[in-house]
Amino acid sequence: MDVRLEPWSESALDLLHRINTAQMRRHVGGPEPEDRLLARHRRYLALPTTGRGRMYVVLRGDEMVGSIAYHRRDWHGEQIYETGWNVLPPHQGRGVASAAGAALITIVRGLPHHADAPRSLHAFPAVENTPSNALCRRLGFTLLGPCEFEYPRGSGSLMRSNDWRLDLADHGRPAVASRHDRRWPRKDELS
Repeated sequence: MDVRLEPWSESALDLLHRINTAQMRRHVGGPEPEDRLLARHRRYLALPTTGRGRMYVVLRGDEMVGSIAYHRRDWHGEQIYETGWNVLPPHQGRGVASAAGAALITIVRGLPHHADAPRSLHAFPAVENTPSNALCRRLGFTLLGPCEFEYPRGSGSLMRSNDWRLDLADHGRPAVASRHDRRWPRKDELS
């Protein structure tokens, strides 16, 4: 499958509009008004200049089919990298998110390792978001358990999420496991 990541650019605004639907944003509070969407786009464009992360467009062939990112944040007194993703409905269930996630893990593991660099990558999908929780397991993340997670950051709105952690130094785990792998999450692990 020809899935690749490209840095977020001005041309990705249309993709952001296609992601901003009730279906795509049902686990994160619903669609955003235009002014917030444009502010989000500007933040994505500026993120690399902060040195704290990067937003990517997920391409399948030449078509923009989703987004994925990593950025630094403080989590329980520790500096971590956080990741999150979106894949448009016609491309879901086809391995796009798995390929994009594996590519992002490779990028983050390749970042410079200085003394204060985060040592882990976390994902915080909503507890009820079964596909994203399953993706975390497939990518080799370990489920730490449910948590209250503010999203969007600074909004004061809390969502019930699962905290998934990937040790960036542990290269022994496969980036993507089979759906038949015993590490595939059971429903009781996701709530």
